Amino acid sequence: MPSTKARPRTDKKRGRPFDPTRRRFCHFCKEKIDEVDYKDFTALRRFISDRGKIKSPRVTGTCRRHQRQLATSIKRAREMALIPYVSEAKGIEKGGRRPR
Repeated sequence: MPSTKARPRTDKKRGRPFDPTRRRFCHFCKEKIDEVDYKDFTALRRFISDRGKIKSPRVTGTCRRHQRQLATSIKRAREMALIPYVSEAKGIEKGGRRPR
């Protein structure tokens, strides 16, 4: 019979209990950056997933204002070919199908 006591989830990387109420802070507000620059592609890579998608503010912790600027900057950097639109997918062959 399972125990009735609910254990808090643990953060897998740090081993401490996961706290959903913990506030994430905007990187740009913390560093006092007013405008997000599309030419700083090394900083933009932090906000892009391994597949090339823009990460959500829920994941990154960016505020609404900087998330809009971030999305625009990433799209401009993609257009200028500073960062790729999509990365190479692992496990998928050229035909678009997964190997069997």
